[in-house]
Amino acid sequence: MPFKTEKAKLDSPFFDRRVKLLPCMREMIHVLYEEGRSINSLAKQFNVNKRLIQFELFPERKEKNYDNRIKRGGSMIYYKGGEEWAETMRNHRRHKYEVLTQTTQFKKQ
Repeated sequence: MPFKTEKAKLDSPFFDRRVKLLPCMREMIHVLYEEGRSINSLAKQFNVNKRLIQFELFPERKEKNYDNRIKRGGSMIYYKGGEEWAETMRNHRRHKYEVLTQTTQFKKQ
């Protein structure tokens, strides 16, 4: 039986584990880059890949990368199937249930 919270959305990026950079961190990246910090140093500071920093600073590179990925056949090469995907979804549902039941976002129906 699915969780009641399955269709509820995590409205805050602070609770969503897929978010690598929060909005305040994105703003800080632009400020620090304009002050002269290198992309490598920013990647180390925020503990992310330097490609993510480049995509944040130069959105046209992100668009070009996306177009190239579509030409190669999309992102289906990264698709997890079978038991591995089922386990990933179970973990996600548990996390979402814990977050939503501990906050005021989820109201009992």
